[in-house]
Amino acid sequence: MTVRIGICSTRHLHADSYAASLNDLSDAELVGVTDVGDQVDNARVKADEYGTDYLEPNELLTKADGVVVCSTNADHVAWVNRAADAGVDVLCEKPLAPTVAEAQEMVNICREAGISLGVAMPLRFSQPVRNAKTAMENGVLGELKFLSGTNRGQMPGGWFVDSEASGGGAVIDHSVHILDIVRWITGEEVQEVYAETDTRFHDIPVEDVNLLSMTLTDGTEFVLDGSWSKPDEWDFWGDATLRLVGTEGVVSVDCFDQKIKQTRDSDDPGIQSVYWGSNPDEGLVADFVSAVAENRSPLKTGADAVNDIAVVEAAYESAEQTKAIIVETTETTVPTN
Repeated sequence: MTVRIGICSTRHLHADSYAASLNDLSDAELVGVTDVGDQVDNARVKADEYGTDYLEPNELLTKADGVVVCSTNADHVAWVNRAADAGVDVLCEKPLAPTVAEAQEMVNICREAGISLGVAMPLRFSQPVRNAKTAMENGVLGELKFLSGTNRGQMPGGWFVDSEASGGGAVIDHSVHILDIVRWITGEEVQEVYAETDTRFHDIPVEDVNLLSMTLTDGTEFVLDGSWSKPDEWDFWGDATLRLVGTEGVVSVDCFDQKIKQTRDSDDPGIQSVYWGSNPDEGLVADFVSAVAENRSPLKTGADAVNDIAVVEAAYESAEQTKAIIVETTETTVPTN
Protein backbone atom coordinates (compact mmCIF):
# COMPACT_ATOMS: atom_id res chain seq x y z
CA MET A 1 0.00 0.00 0.00
CA THR A 2 1.30 3.43 -0.95
CA VAL A 3 0.30 6.13 1.54
CA ARG A 4 -0.32 9.52 -0.04
CA ILE A 5 0.99 12.41 2.06
CA GLY A 6 0.71 16.15 1.46
CA ILE A 7 2.45 19.08 3.11
CA CYS A 8 0.26 21.95 4.32
CA SER A 9 2.42 25.09 4.33
CA THR A 10 6.22 25.15 4.21
CA ARG A 11 6.79 28.03 6.62
CA HIS A 12 8.45 25.82 9.23
CA LEU A 13 12.14 25.06 8.74
CA HIS A 14 11.57 21.30 9.06
CA ALA A 15 9.36 21.02 5.98
CA ASP A 16 12.43 20.37 3.80
CA SER A 17 13.54 17.45 5.95
CA TYR A 18 10.05 15.92 6.07
CA ALA A 19 9.74 16.15 2.29
CA ALA A 20 13.10 14.46 1.82
CA SER A 21 12.11 11.70 4.25
CA LEU A 22 8.82 11.13 2.42
CA ASN A 23 10.60 10.92 -0.93
CA ASP A 24 12.94 8.27 0.49
CA LEU A 25 10.13 5.99 1.70
CA SER A 26 9.07 3.22 -0.68
CA ASP A 27 5.58 3.01 0.85
CA ALA A 28 4.82 6.74 0.71
CA GLU A 29 4.13 9.29 -2.01
CA LEU A 30 4.46 13.04 -1.54
CA VAL A 31 1.38 14.07 -3.53
CA GLY A 32 1.75 17.81 -3.21
CA VAL A 33 2.36 21.02 -1.29
CA THR A 34 -0.18 23.72 -0.52
CA ASP A 35 -0.52 27.05 1.27
CA VAL A 36 -2.76 30.08 1.36
CA GLY A 37 -2.51 33.87 1.02
CA ASP A 38 0.88 35.45 0.48
CA GLN A 39 2.67 32.12 1.02
CA VAL A 40 1.40 30.48 -2.16
CA ASP A 41 4.38 31.57 -4.28
CA ASN A 42 6.83 30.19 -1.74
CA ALA A 43 4.89 26.92 -1.62
CA ARG A 44 5.12 26.66 -5.41
CA VAL A 45 8.90 27.07 -5.22
CA LYS A 46 9.13 24.42 -2.51
CA ALA A 47 6.95 22.02 -4.50
CA ASP A 48 9.44 22.26 -7.37
CA GLU A 49 12.33 21.66 -4.96
CA TYR A 50 10.59 18.58 -3.56
CA GLY A 51 9.76 17.17 -6.99
CA THR A 52 6.01 17.34 -6.49
CA ASP A 53 3.03 19.51 -7.45
CA TYR A 54 1.58 22.64 -5.93
CA LEU A 55 -2.11 22.01 -5.26
CA GLU A 56 -4.89 24.16 -3.89
CA PRO A 57 -5.79 23.18 -0.30
CA ASN A 58 -9.04 21.39 -1.18
CA GLU A 59 -7.42 19.50 -4.05
CA LEU A 60 -4.52 18.37 -1.84
CA LEU A 61 -6.84 17.21 0.94
CA THR A 62 -8.90 15.25 -1.59
CA LYS A 63 -5.82 13.41 -2.87
CA ALA A 64 -4.01 12.81 0.45
CA ASP A 65 -4.40 10.07 3.06
CA GLY A 66 -2.49 12.20 5.55
CA VAL A 67 -0.91 15.64 5.78
CA VAL A 68 2.04 17.20 7.57
CA VAL A 69 1.26 20.71 8.86
CA CYS A 70 4.33 22.98 8.73
CA SER A 71 2.70 26.39 9.12
CA THR A 72 3.23 29.04 11.77
CA ASN A 73 2.11 27.91 15.22
CA ALA A 74 -0.88 30.26 15.14
CA ASP A 75 -2.14 28.70 11.88
CA HIS A 76 -2.01 25.07 13.10
CA VAL A 77 -5.62 25.04 14.20
CA ALA A 78 -6.88 26.29 10.82
CA TRP A 79 -5.01 23.57 8.92
CA VAL A 80 -6.16 20.89 11.34
CA ASN A 81 -9.74 22.09 10.84
CA ARG A 82 -9.36 21.74 7.07
CA ALA A 83 -7.91 18.24 7.42
CA ALA A 84 -10.66 17.19 9.85
CA ASP A 85 -13.35 18.39 7.42
CA ALA A 86 -11.71 16.23 4.74
CA GLY A 87 -11.25 13.21 7.03
CA VAL A 88 -7.47 13.25 6.60
CA ASP A 89 -4.97 12.23 9.31
CA VAL A 90 -2.55 14.91 10.54
CA LEU A 91 1.05 15.16 11.70
CA CYS A 92 1.39 18.69 13.11
CA GLU A 93 4.64 20.52 13.73
CA LYS A 94 5.47 21.27 17.34
CA PRO A 95 4.33 22.95 19.46
CA LEU A 96 0.80 21.73 18.81
CA ALA A 97 -0.59 25.23 19.47
CA PRO A 98 0.36 28.50 21.20
CA THR A 99 -2.13 27.89 24.03
CA VAL A 100 -3.65 24.96 25.92
CA ALA A 101 -7.12 26.06 24.84
CA GLU A 102 -6.21 25.89 21.14
CA ALA A 103 -4.34 22.60 21.58
CA GLN A 104 -7.34 21.01 23.29
CA GLU A 105 -9.62 22.40 20.59
CA MET A 106 -7.50 20.65 17.94
CA VAL A 107 -7.61 17.37 19.86
CA ASN A 108 -11.40 17.61 20.14
CA ILE A 109 -11.81 18.48 16.47
CA CYS A 110 -9.81 15.42 15.38
CA ARG A 111 -11.53 13.12 17.85
CA GLU A 112 -14.96 14.18 16.60
CA ALA A 113 -13.85 13.78 12.98
CA GLY A 114 -12.43 10.30 13.65
CA ILE A 115 -8.94 11.18 12.42
CA SER A 116 -5.58 10.78 14.14
CA LEU A 117 -3.56 13.78 15.28
CA GLY A 118 0.18 13.34 15.74
CA VAL A 119 2.78 15.90 16.79
CA ALA A 120 6.27 16.21 15.33
CA MET A 121 8.59 15.25 18.19
CA PRO A 122 11.45 13.58 16.30
CA LEU A 123 13.72 13.12 19.33
CA ARG A 124 11.59 10.12 20.31
CA PHE A 125 13.23 8.46 17.30
CA SER A 126 16.79 9.41 18.31
CA GLN A 127 18.73 6.24 19.17
CA PRO A 128 20.49 7.78 22.20
CA VAL A 129 17.08 8.77 23.60
CA ARG A 130 15.74 5.27 23.01
CA ASN A 131 18.79 3.79 24.74
CA ALA A 132 18.09 6.00 27.76
CA LYS A 133 14.44 4.93 27.84
CA THR A 134 15.50 1.26 27.76
CA ALA A 135 17.96 1.87 30.61
CA MET A 136 15.18 3.43 32.69
CA GLU A 137 12.78 0.59 31.96
CA ASN A 138 15.42 -1.99 32.89
CA GLY A 139 16.13 -0.30 36.23
CA VAL A 140 19.76 0.44 35.39
CA LEU A 141 19.63 3.87 37.05
CA GLY A 142 17.89 2.75 40.21
CA GLU A 143 15.67 5.50 41.61
CA LEU A 144 15.74 8.61 39.42
CA LYS A 145 16.83 11.70 41.38
CA PHE A 146 17.69 14.47 38.92
CA LEU A 147 17.48 15.43 35.25
CA SER A 148 19.17 18.22 33.33
CA GLY A 149 18.67 18.99 29.66
CA THR A 150 19.63 21.46 26.96
CA ASN A 151 18.26 22.43 23.58
CA ARG A 152 20.45 25.41 22.78
CA GLY A 153 20.32 26.52 19.16
CA GLN A 154 20.63 29.39 16.74
CA MET A 155 17.93 32.05 16.66
CA PRO A 156 15.67 31.13 13.68
CA GLY A 157 14.33 34.63 12.93
CA GLY A 158 11.32 35.21 10.70
CA TRP A 159 7.90 34.40 12.13
CA PHE A 160 9.53 32.54 15.05
CA VAL A 161 10.22 35.92 16.69
CA ASP A 162 6.73 37.27 16.01
CA SER A 163 4.73 36.35 19.11
CA GLU A 164 1.40 36.60 17.26
CA ALA A 165 2.54 33.92 14.82
CA SER A 166 4.60 31.78 17.21
CA GLY A 167 3.11 32.31 20.67
CA GLY A 168 6.46 33.30 22.19
CA GLY A 169 10.18 32.85 21.74
CA ALA A 170 12.73 30.23 22.73
CA VAL A 171 10.57 28.73 25.50
CA ILE A 172 7.77 27.62 23.21
CA ASP A 173 10.10 26.79 20.32
CA HIS A 174 12.90 24.82 22.00
CA SER A 175 11.88 23.66 25.48
CA VAL A 176 9.13 21.34 24.25
CA HIS A 177 11.57 18.87 22.64
CA ILE A 178 13.42 17.92 25.83
CA LEU A 179 10.26 18.29 27.90
CA ASP A 180 8.59 15.69 25.67
CA ILE A 181 11.34 13.08 25.95
CA VAL A 182 11.51 13.51 29.74
CA ARG A 183 7.77 12.88 30.01
CA TRP A 184 8.10 9.92 27.62
CA ILE A 185 11.08 8.32 29.36
CA THR A 186 9.89 8.80 32.93
CA GLY A 187 6.11 8.51 32.50
CA GLU A 188 5.79 11.52 34.84
CA GLU A 189 4.26 14.95 34.34
CA VAL A 190 5.71 18.32 35.30
CA GLN A 191 4.06 19.39 38.54
CA GLU A 192 5.68 22.79 39.07
CA VAL A 193 7.89 25.14 37.10
CA TYR A 194 9.97 28.20 37.92
CA ALA A 195 11.24 30.06 34.84
CA GLU A 196 13.80 32.77 34.17
CA THR A 197 13.67 34.36 30.71
CA ASP A 198 15.37 37.28 29.01
CA THR A 199 16.47 38.71 25.66
CA ARG A 200 20.25 39.01 25.66
CA PHE A 201 21.76 37.77 22.40
CA HIS A 202 19.55 39.33 19.71
CA ASP A 203 17.55 42.47 19.04
CA ILE A 204 14.18 40.70 18.91
CA PRO A 205 10.81 41.25 20.66
CA VAL A 206 10.68 37.78 22.28
CA GLU A 207 12.91 35.90 24.74
CA ASP A 208 16.07 34.19 23.46
CA VAL A 209 17.24 32.94 26.89
CA ASN A 210 15.38 30.70 29.27
CA LEU A 211 16.09 28.38 32.17
CA LEU A 212 13.28 26.23 33.54
CA SER A 213 13.54 24.63 36.98
CA MET A 214 10.86 21.96 37.31
CA THR A 215 9.61 19.28 39.67
CA LEU A 216 8.03 16.12 38.27
CA THR A 217 5.03 14.42 39.82
CA ASP A 218 7.28 11.85 41.53
CA GLY A 219 9.40 14.61 43.10
CA THR A 220 12.33 14.39 40.67
CA GLU A 221 13.99 17.74 39.94
CA PHE A 222 14.45 18.70 36.28
CA VAL A 223 16.30 21.73 34.87
CA LEU A 224 16.28 22.74 31.23
CA ASP A 225 18.09 25.35 29.14
CA GLY A 226 16.21 25.84 25.86
CA SER A 227 17.83 29.08 24.73
CA TRP A 228 18.59 30.47 21.29
CA SER A 229 22.17 30.99 22.42
CA LYS A 230 24.33 29.65 19.57
CA PRO A 231 25.96 32.32 17.37
CA ASP A 232 25.02 32.50 13.70
CA GLU A 233 28.63 31.59 12.88
CA TRP A 234 28.58 28.45 15.07
CA ASP A 235 29.82 25.24 13.44
CA PHE A 236 26.53 23.40 14.14
CA TRP A 237 22.94 24.57 14.62
CA GLY A 238 22.76 23.60 18.30
CA ASP A 239 22.28 20.63 20.61
CA ALA A 240 19.75 18.34 22.29
CA THR A 241 21.06 16.72 25.47
CA LEU A 242 19.69 15.07 28.58
CA ARG A 243 21.42 13.77 31.71
CA LEU A 244 19.58 11.34 33.98
CA VAL A 245 21.00 10.83 37.46
CA GLY A 246 19.81 7.89 39.55
CA THR A 247 20.80 6.13 42.77
CA GLU A 248 22.55 3.37 40.79
CA GLY A 249 23.95 5.17 37.77
CA VAL A 250 23.98 8.06 35.33
CA VAL A 251 22.99 8.16 31.66
CA SER A 252 24.05 11.04 29.42
CA VAL A 253 22.23 11.57 26.11
CA ASP A 254 23.57 13.71 23.25
CA CYS A 255 21.24 13.34 20.29
CA PHE A 256 23.61 14.92 17.77
CA ASP A 257 27.01 13.92 19.09
CA GLN A 258 27.82 11.90 15.97
CA LYS A 259 29.59 14.72 14.13
CA ILE A 260 32.89 15.35 12.40
CA LYS A 261 34.59 18.75 11.95
CA GLN A 262 34.97 19.80 8.35
CA THR A 263 37.51 22.52 7.53
CA ARG A 264 37.57 24.25 4.18
CA ASP A 265 39.94 26.83 2.72
CA SER A 266 37.07 29.14 1.83
CA ASP A 267 34.75 31.71 3.34
CA ASP A 268 31.49 29.70 3.17
CA PRO A 269 31.95 28.37 5.80
CA GLY A 270 35.50 27.78 6.92
CA ILE A 271 34.70 25.27 9.69
CA GLN A 272 31.50 23.33 10.24
CA SER A 273 30.38 20.18 12.01
CA VAL A 274 28.78 17.56 9.79
CA TYR A 275 26.28 15.23 11.45
CA TRP A 276 26.59 11.64 10.24
CA GLY A 277 24.27 9.80 12.65
CA SER A 278 20.76 8.54 11.99
CA ASN A 279 18.14 11.18 11.20
CA PRO A 280 15.30 11.29 13.79
CA ASP A 281 13.05 13.05 11.25
CA GLU A 282 13.12 9.89 9.12
CA GLY A 283 11.80 7.81 12.01
CA LEU A 284 9.12 10.41 12.76
CA VAL A 285 7.85 10.47 9.17
CA ALA A 286 8.01 6.67 8.81
CA ASP A 287 5.97 6.28 12.00
CA PHE A 288 3.31 8.68 10.69
CA VAL A 289 3.11 6.91 7.33
CA SER A 290 2.70 3.51 8.98
CA ALA A 291 0.16 4.98 11.43
CA VAL A 292 -1.97 6.20 8.51
CA ALA A 293 -1.66 2.82 6.76
CA GLU A 294 -2.52 0.86 9.92
CA ASN A 295 -5.26 3.25 11.11
CA ARG A 296 -3.52 3.80 14.46
CA SER A 297 -2.26 6.81 16.42
CA PRO A 298 1.31 8.07 15.83
CA LEU A 299 3.78 7.67 18.70
CA LYS A 300 3.30 11.28 19.87
CA THR A 301 -0.39 12.14 19.97
CA GLY A 302 -2.09 15.49 20.10
CA ALA A 303 -3.75 14.55 23.38
CA ASP A 304 -0.34 13.94 24.94
CA ALA A 305 1.02 17.23 23.55
CA VAL A 306 -1.57 19.32 25.40
CA ASN A 307 0.46 18.87 28.61
CA ASP A 308 3.62 20.14 26.87
CA ILE A 309 1.77 23.39 26.20
CA ALA A 310 0.52 23.47 29.79
CA VAL A 311 4.15 23.54 30.97
CA VAL A 312 4.99 26.30 28.47
CA GLU A 313 2.06 28.42 29.63
CA ALA A 314 3.09 27.92 33.27
CA ALA A 315 6.69 28.85 32.40
CA TYR A 316 5.62 32.15 30.84
CA GLU A 317 3.40 32.87 33.83
CA SER A 318 6.27 32.08 36.18
CA ALA A 319 8.66 34.39 34.35
CA GLU A 320 6.11 37.20 34.48
CA GLN A 321 5.26 36.73 38.16
CA THR A 322 8.80 35.70 39.26
CA LYS A 323 7.51 32.75 41.26
CA ALA A 324 6.99 29.01 40.84
CA ILE A 325 3.72 28.00 39.15
CA ILE A 326 1.75 24.77 39.54
CA VAL A 327 1.16 23.17 36.12
CA GLU A 328 -2.47 22.33 35.37
CA THR A 329 -2.10 19.13 33.34
CA THR A 330 -4.83 16.89 31.99
CA GLU A 331 -5.00 13.12 32.31
CA THR A 332 -3.20 11.45 29.43
CA THR A 333 -1.63 8.13 28.61
CA VAL A 334 2.04 8.51 27.72
CA PRO A 335 2.91 5.88 25.05
CA THR A 336 5.50 3.36 26.22
CA ASN A 337 6.65 1.94 22.87
